[in-house]
Amino acid sequence: MNSAPAIAFQILQSVLVVLAAPLLMGWVNQCRAWLQNRSAPSVLLPYYTLAKLLHKDAVIARDASPLFRLTPYVLFGCMWLAAGIVPVLATGLPFAPAADIIALVGVFALARVFSALAAMDIGTSFGGLGARREMLIGFLAEPAMLMTLFTAAFISGSTQLATIVDTLAHREFAIYPSLAFAAVAFLMVLLAENARIPIDNPTTHLELTMVHEAMILEYSARHLALIEWAVAIKLFAYMTIGFAFFVPWGIAEAGNWAALPVALAALLAKLALAGAGLALLETLLAKLRLFLAPEFLSSAFLLGVLGMLIHFLVSG
Repeated sequence: MNSAPAIAFQILQSVLVVLAAPLLMGWVNQCRAWLQNRSAPSVLLPYYTLAKLLHKDAVIARDASPLFRLTPYVLFGCMWLAAGIVPVLATGLPFAPAADIIALVGVFALARVFSALAAMDIGTSFGGLGARREMLIGFLAEPAMLMTLFTAAFISGSTQLATIVDTLAHREFAIYPSLAFAAVAFLMVLLAENARIPIDNPTTHLELTMVHEAMILEYSARHLALIEWAVAIKLFAYMTIGFAFFVPWGIAEAGNWAALPVALAALLAKLALAGAGLALLETLLAKLRLFLAPEFLSSAFLLGVLGMLIHFLVSG
């Protein structure tokens, strides 16, 4: 792919990710309200909320360190970087060499560390409580995430996301039983990493149950807007990672500009179905008690390992 058009398309994809992420969050909220027989909010409500927060004056604790002020920008940057390097519409983009699955997990881990440190920076009990719970969940979710991604990496012979997509989508059709286990494990990790039911409830403010919300109680105005925007981008990134590994069909090959409209339509359809499916899961499932979260994520890790073992048994 020529450098100038490739860079232009990379910028287009990165801008699309940032602008579409709140819309995805609004769609999930709307579907959940429909399924719960409630009056559904507008799908554009996240945009109105972000605009309102960005126009307010920030209130910052007197003892807040520069880390507290810097963390929202770090979170937003990490999530934008993670979503930007994933093959969302096409492979072979300039950032494709950076789309390594191990580095991708590292970007998410970096954001988690900053958010936990910022939550403890003020010294409130809620911040420390949320930070400890977040690090516990991350400690259990990251190995499960790696085992899940390694299954697809072994199939393609590479840890590069672009290579994995090319192997699974643009070559001869093949059935990989190992990916079925990996897909279930990835879904469990997605729910945990994005603070969704059954691990966390993104709409709760109950002290005994909240995890993510406990870490951001001290933020307001533009800082809170950046964090909420980063949360939406993170969900978008995880969904597109899942598409790249398990339903990569529709993603355009490098240099195939004629396939871009089809790739965009396929992406929108996948996001609509995934958002509705997430809302359905959150409607059917109940939130687990915190001490059951290790069992939930250990099951995800086990499924990821089983997927790898099945791959070796079938290919061997």
